[in-house]
Amino acid sequence: MHAYRTHNCGQLTKENIGEKVKLSGWVHRKRDHGNLMFIDIRDHFGLTQLVITSDDSFLEIATSVRYESVITITGEVLARSAETINTNIPTGAIEIKVESFAVESEADVLPLQVNSDKEFPEETRLKYRFLDLRRDKIHNNIVLRSKVISSLRNRMTAQGFMEFQTPILTASSPEGARDYLVPSRVHPGKFYALPQAPQQFKQLLMASGFDKYFQVAPCFRDEDARADRSPGEFYQLDMEMSFVTQDDVFAAIEPVIAGIFTEFSDKKVTETPFPRISFDDAMLKYGNDKPDLRNPLIISQVNEVFAGSGFSIFAGIVAKGGVIRAIPAPGVASEPRSFFDKKIAFAQELGAPGLGYIVFSEDGTAKGPIAKFLDEARLAQLRELTGVKNGDAVFFASGTAAEAAHIAGHVRTHLGQELKLISDDEFKFCWIVDFPYFEWNEDDKKIDFSHNPFSMPQGGIEALENAKTNEDLLAIRAFQYDIVCNGVELSSGAIRNHKPDLMYKAFEICGYGKEVVDERFGGMIRAFKFGAPPHGGLAPGIDRMVMLIAGEPNIREVIAFPMNQRAEDILMGAPSVVDPKQLRELNIMLSPKAREAIDKDAAQEKQGAAA
Repeated sequence: MHAYRTHNCGQLTKENIGEKVKLSGWVHRKRDHGNLMFIDIRDHFGLTQLVITSDDSFLEIATSVRYESVITITGEVLARSAETINTNIPTGAIEIKVESFAVESEADVLPLQVNSDKEFPEETRLKYRFLDLRRDKIHNNIVLRSKVISSLRNRMTAQGFMEFQTPILTASSPEGARDYLVPSRVHPGKFYALPQAPQQFKQLLMASGFDKYFQVAPCFRDEDARADRSPGEFYQLDMEMSFVTQDDVFAAIEPVIAGIFTEFSDKKVTETPFPRISFDDAMLKYGNDKPDLRNPLIISQVNEVFAGSGFSIFAGIVAKGGVIRAIPAPGVASEPRSFFDKKIAFAQELGAPGLGYIVFSEDGTAKGPIAKFLDEARLAQLRELTGVKNGDAVFFASGTAAEAAHIAGHVRTHLGQELKLISDDEFKFCWIVDFPYFEWNEDDKKIDFSHNPFSMPQGGIEALENAKTNEDLLAIRAFQYDIVCNGVELSSGAIRNHKPDLMYKAFEICGYGKEVVDERFGGMIRAFKFGAPPHGGLAPGIDRMVMLIAGEPNIREVIAFPMNQRAEDILMGAPSVVDPKQLRELNIMLSPKAREAIDKDAAQEKQGAAA
C-alpha cells in the first residue's frame, strides 16, 4: 500500500465498498456524537467522511486534532445508510471506518475558517493566502484559471500559432504606464525594465519571419489597483500575425474567445462574428468606448430639439458648439420626485452641474423642469430621436462632447442597474474600431498619440502628409481596436505601422525627432528597414477573462497570490528593505526621503510588536 494514499478524497464510490483504502488530507470538519465521531477529510479533489468509534485507540488524538491538520488514515469503505447519503458530493454514498489514524502535520489555531464562506478582512486573506486558497470558491477559481489557460493554448496551437517566450529583462519603453526598473550590477547607473507588454518583441518576431506567434505573457506595470486590474503584474494572451488585415485578426481570435466562454460557462455567448462599433458611435450611444451591450438603453444626441429653444441653458450650449445627450429611462414616470432628485445628485457627484429631465406621463403629458420650455413639435422630435413612450422619462447631459459622454455614460449604466435592465445570464461581446490616431494633449498643448505609436493610420502616410491643421490630424482614424465583454475591455490591439518613414512622420507630428525614435525604438526601426511584413495582433487579458467567467467582481479572486491595493505582497513581505551591501553592489544610494520612510516603517513595526 502507498505511504500516503490509495485514492484521493473525491474518488471513492459504492463501487469501492468493502475495500481497504488509505487517504491523506486536511481535517475539514468534525462532528462528535459521543460514542461516534465523524471527520470530513479534504484534499484537492474533494471530501470523504470518516467514522471513528469510542472503541478506537486513536479516538483521543482524533478528538483533539485541530481543523486543517494533515492526517493519514487507513480503513474499510462502508455504505452509508439511506437516510445519511449526501447527494451533493461524489463520495456521498460511502464512508470509511477508520482503522489507523496518523497526524502528519498539526495546524495552529486558524486566523480564518477554511470550511466556511464567512467573509474575512482582505489583509487577513492575503497574509494567510495559503489558507484562503484552500476554501472552495477561490480554490475552484484558480483551478478554472488553469483550465482556461490550457484551453487557450490548445485553441491557439490548433490554428497554427507557435508559442515563443520573450525577455523579462529588457529596455524601458513608453507603453502608457510606469515601468518597474531593475538596476544592473555590471553596468553601474543603468537599469533594465520589466516589460509592460511584449509589444516590440512580438513585432520583431514577425520581422524575423515567424508567421503566427502567441504567448501566455506576464506583463508588469507600476500602476494603481482597480477592481479589474491587479497592481504590479498581470497575464495576457499575447498574439501577433503576419500578412493580415484587421478582419483576419478578428477571425482568428473570435472563435478562441467565444470558445473559452462557451466551454467554461453556461451563459449565452455572442455568436461570431462579434458586432463592430466605431469609436465615435460608442461614445455617442453608450457614453464610453467599452459599452455593456446587455444594457438596452441607447443615448441620443438631441441638439436640434434645444437649438434656438426657450430653454436658454441648453440653447446656449448648442450655440457654442456643445452637445446635449439624452438618456431614456423606461417606465419611471410614476416614480416619486426623490427618484429624479437622486439622479441629479448622482450626476453632480460625477462633476456635472445637474441633470435635466422630462417625464412623459401615461396620458402623454410632458412634465419636469425643462418641459415647459419646449413646444409640442420639439417634444415630438425628442420622442422620435430617443424612442421614449408614455410612461417613460428622459435625462439630459450637456457640455463638450467628452463631458456629455462622460455623464451620459455613467447615468446610462446607473439606470440600467437600478431598473434591473442588465441581463446576468449572457456574455455580450463587441469590437470597438476606428479609434482616433491622435488626441489633443491639454497639459502640453500639443498633438499626441491616442493609443500607441505602433499603429497604422488609416490612409497611410498620405493621411499624415495631407493633414493641414490640428483638426485634420484629430480626424485621422487608426487600425486600432478593442474587444469588449459586458462593459469590460479585454484587450486593445492594432494593425501595426511597419514602415519606417511613416513611423518617423507620426513621431514628428507629436514633437519627437528622428533621433528620439532611433534611440527609443532602435531595434524595431532597424528591423523594419530590412523588410517587415504587414502585421497585427492583440492581447486579451487572461485575468479579466477568468474574472468574468467566474462571476467575480474583483480580479484578486482569480489570482493565486495577488498584491493588495497598495501593491504590497503581505504574504511574502514585498516590497522589502534590502541589505546595504546589496545596494552598494548596485551602486545605489537611498535618498533622504527613502531613508526617512524606512525608519518610519521600522518604528511602526517595533511599536506594533511591543503592543
